[in-house]
Amino acid sequence: MARTVADQLIEVLIQAGVRRIYGLVGDSLNPIVDAVRRSGGAAQGGIDWVHVHNEEAGALAAAAEAQLTGTLAVCAGSCGPGNTHLIQGLYDAHRSGAPVLAIASHIPSLQIGTTYFQETHPERLFGECSSWCELISRPEQMPRLQRIAMQTALADRGVSVLVLPGDITALPAAHPTGQGDLVAPSSVVQPAPDRIEALAERINRARTVTLFVGAGVREARDEVLALAERVGSPVGHSLGGKEWIQYDNPYDVGMSGLLGYGACFEATHEAELLVLLGTDFPYDGFLPQARTVQVDRDARHLGRRTVLDLGVEGDVGATLRALLPLVEEKTDRTFLDTMLRHHADALEHVVDAYTQRVEDHRPVHPEYVASVLDDELDDDAVVTVDTGMCNVWAARYISPTGRRRILGSFRHGTMANALPHAIGAAVSQPGRQVVSMSGDGGLTMLLGELLTAVEQDLDLTVVAFNNGSLGMIRLEMMVAGFPSFQTDHGPADLGAIARAAGLHAVTVDDPRELRGALREALDHRGPALVDVRTDPNALSIPPHITAEQVRGFALAGMRTVLAGGVGKMVDLARSNLRSVPRHPLR
Repeated sequence: MARTVADQLIEVLIQAGVRRIYGLVGDSLNPIVDAVRRSGGAAQGGIDWVHVHNEEAGALAAAAEAQLTGTLAVCAGSCGPGNTHLIQGLYDAHRSGAPVLAIASHIPSLQIGTTYFQETHPERLFGECSSWCELISRPEQMPRLQRIAMQTALADRGVSVLVLPGDITALPAAHPTGQGDLVAPSSVVQPAPDRIEALAERINRARTVTLFVGAGVREARDEVLALAERVGSPVGHSLGGKEWIQYDNPYDVGMSGLLGYGACFEATHEAELLVLLGTDFPYDGFLPQARTVQVDRDARHLGRRTVLDLGVEGDVGATLRALLPLVEEKTDRTFLDTMLRHHADALEHVVDAYTQRVEDHRPVHPEYVASVLDDELDDDAVVTVDTGMCNVWAARYISPTGRRRILGSFRHGTMANALPHAIGAAVSQPGRQVVSMSGDGGLTMLLGELLTAVEQDLDLTVVAFNNGSLGMIRLEMMVAGFPSFQTDHGPADLGAIARAAGLHAVTVDDPRELRGALREALDHRGPALVDVRTDPNALSIPPHITAEQVRGFALAGMRTVLAGGVGKMVDLARSNLRSVPRHPLR
């Protein structure tokens, strides 16, 4: 039997397959930390403690691990400020669908409610960023509540928070630990037959159909492409769906949303029927708000972004497998061919603007950095992306392969996520190439995590897009008609800072040196940083967009006008045109 509640906590985590906790030691966490020490570490069948320099980074690292592995990841924070530091990363984990257990240590139980030193109320604090949050007030509540917390995190694909006063964790365990079976939920939700028939009827009746997909098609790529072939449908995607559907897709018309490109917006608005598959795309202004059907395994997603003619609760793969035998083949490809041409034209006009003949351009074009990085990445690399302009460059230049993963704070949109996400990826995916695309604003916000990378001897590469500016905020001010203010502070010497922290680091301000510097960093054993001095004036607006169009975007948010260069995707668009008949467009 476990000696203390803390020992029992660690035993249950080990039973669940957890091998590490991300966090900072100390104070009310001490009994738990000592139980981790006595467990002997993961190499001995116990638990490792991964020391980070801010609890926010620990929660973000756990979120990345959970997204990459699909299994439970764990972080911890001590009472008061330790808990409040956790909250940013837990919001990101919860909104990203990452199963994370947060251990929120608390002040001594007898002091709760007395405004004691560092007192907060974690059960209130974490309520909005978790599916489950409860306070352990007696040893007798363990291990039952811990198992409920872990099962809820897995079942809801979100965050559970176990609030544990430090004095409770030091008490003797009241019950035997026993064995408990955690069950990861099946992703297959079978659709109702009458809904399948209604969906087939609408697709058969529509003259033109567009499919718009999100991350929910991860296990259903073949079925989506089979449906597109059957009905001659263009396929657009959200940022979350890009890595699962964009590569080798003969029906691809690009991405919609604030970072959109190509003909996706046009295809979704001009089709007689829009079919949303596995996407909770949040930007309702980019959806036609009419003639739309939606398939999602989570019924809560149905109709909350757009008016629906029909909603189908079901796993995308299961739904499409049941649907395909009922769908009639459409032989007229005019709509598809038109959209493919428009998509290729949209990319052709701008794709070379930032990535060709840049050898003498200083500061370096950030688009060029992303384009060269894409060339040098392994096919199964994990790329983590800071919120802001790095999101734009990754969306347009990092090519999916079916094996690469692209992680970002795509739903919560917090700054400083890329390096902590990369830490979680490198810890949980040893031997896999991990690259953080970090903006200088985000990197300097959690700069101490460079020390984490060194202390943990992690194989990861930070590519710092160092323009001395908060680029996305600068753009937001511009399109809203405000002069930029307090966005430009000049580039810090991130290379020198990284070297002082113990990383292999190189600074690049000559684009002719870029490829060699990236290759050297990627090949380096251990943490490395490439400090690239990039152009602060390179915003995500192509040269042909007028100021009036930009103002229209800012005010109405209704059109994809940020259709900038998109790297190798133009090659895919060109290849897709080979199957388009050369007859005049009708």
